[in-house]
Amino acid sequence: MQISSIKAQQQEFKRTMKLMGNSFEITVVAGDKYWADERINDAVNEIKRIEKLLTTFDDNSQTNQINKEAGISAVKVDKEVFDLIKRSIKISTITDGAFDITYGSIDKRLWNFDKSMTALPDKATAKSMVKLINYRNVILNADNCSVMLKQKGMRIGFGGIGKGYAAEMAKALLKKNGVESGIVNASGDLTTWGLQSNGKPWTIGVANPNASHELFSYLDVTDMAVATSGNYEKFVMINGKKYSHTIDPRTGLPVMGIKSVTIITLNAEIADAMTTPVMIMGIRAGLDLINQIKDIEAIVIDDNNAVYSSNNIRFT
Repeated sequence: MQISSIKAQQQEFKRTMKLMGNSFEITVVAGDKYWADERINDAVNEIKRIEKLLTTFDDNSQTNQINKEAGISAVKVDKEVFDLIKRSIKISTITDGAFDITYGSIDKRLWNFDKSMTALPDKATAKSMVKLINYRNVILNADNCSVMLKQKGMRIGFGGIGKGYAAEMAKALLKKNGVESGIVNASGDLTTWGLQSNGKPWTIGVANPNASHELFSYLDVTDMAVATSGNYEKFVMINGKKYSHTIDPRTGLPVMGIKSVTIITLNAEIADAMTTPVMIMGIRAGLDLINQIKDIEAIVIDDNNAVYSSNNIRFT
């Protein structure tokens, strides 16, 4: 008698949880729920491991060790932290400082973006707040894998790149452990690979900046990353005007004129990191930059709901 093996029906298994202070949703395509749950557990543990390295809420994290020794001495770090800082500085160079991990020195008492905030700081105060922001003052020593911040009071933070990095690392581990298709969604910074269980590409919705729970467009993607940043995420209303939580590191004042930026590229770390500089640089300069870089696209929505995109975008 011939016994035929029947492959289990493939389906999507999802889990949503809070990690790195954000909502993460991990999706894997598999034929077995127990196996899928184990793979998701692997990814969750990887994200938690990265969070311990990068968080500023733990005195013992390598990020805080660097910040504590600012202006004093270099701190030896793990190679992956060193490499992430090195890549961050490269993005700072490309964006002429519009992306800068040394933003951590901004005084959060002046920029808390809650109901207690009723006025903007004056321009002189704002400008003085950003005097310590300067990626050029991050000194890297590859020989001993150390990092030093040149000036006292400087602080680094990975809020603009950490979620995307964690998503990519989780994806790499899932693929290594046999997951052929899936999505890691780090609160809007997501990375995809393979196909849905029905054999079609993943369909990603682009949030409507006027109603973030609604979508204004869809993108069919596979083996791609998408990140969206907008003023609907965190903002304050002052005299009837909405001010985004995105601060221009050159002026210390909130970015104006753009409601949201969506970046589509091959890597979630890059997608995450590039949303902020496009918002800071503005529509024309931001899209000019994107159009000069291979394998990266952008969709920008301005305050008047006009939609702009880089050269190769095709809406679905």
